[in-house]
Amino acid sequence: MNPAVSVRPGQPISGRPAGYSQLESYSSLKKFWSYLNGATVVGRRLTLLRGDTLDTCRRRISGYRIPNAGGLIDAARVLTALEDGLTPHPALLALMSGDPDGLRVTLNEGYDLSLDFVLAFTTSRDLIVRPELKYRASEFVPPTEPLPEGLPLTPRRFARDELRVLLDRACGLAL
Repeated sequence: MNPAVSVRPGQPISGRPAGYSQLESYSSLKKFWSYLNGATVVGRRLTLLRGDTLDTCRRRISGYRIPNAGGLIDAARVLTALEDGLTPHPALLALMSGDPDGLRVTLNEGYDLSLDFVLAFTTSRDLIVRPELKYRASEFVPPTEPLPEGLPLTPRRFARDELRVLLDRACGLAL
């Protein structure tokens, strides 16, 4: 059994580090543990962050993927990255001409949105999360014409409520 899973951590972290979003204030360890237990039940991978002990209330939850999530791409970021150097690909050429639909279709056909969450509980009783979202080639249906390596395929920014729904789904707490 994974040691990060076998212990119910009880030491909250002090403060909210940069990059974390607040899911709820005046939360409880029980709520934090329910996310960890739910993630374990649905087969997600729980790991410690570097420097944390088994008792620290912070875990990385990984292994959740969303297929057909091309509509969530932040086309403006991709377009900005393409200004530095263009690799010929039909979807990228269409994006440069102002049509993001080709990129969305390519992502829907051969890529999944991989979601990892760093979930923590603070001493001020806040439940906080830092999402790590990235498009990866699908394990089941690989892309027929892969996009170039090094292209920053990042989804749009999500609101707090959207992050909560994604975390709930990743941990098996919502349908």
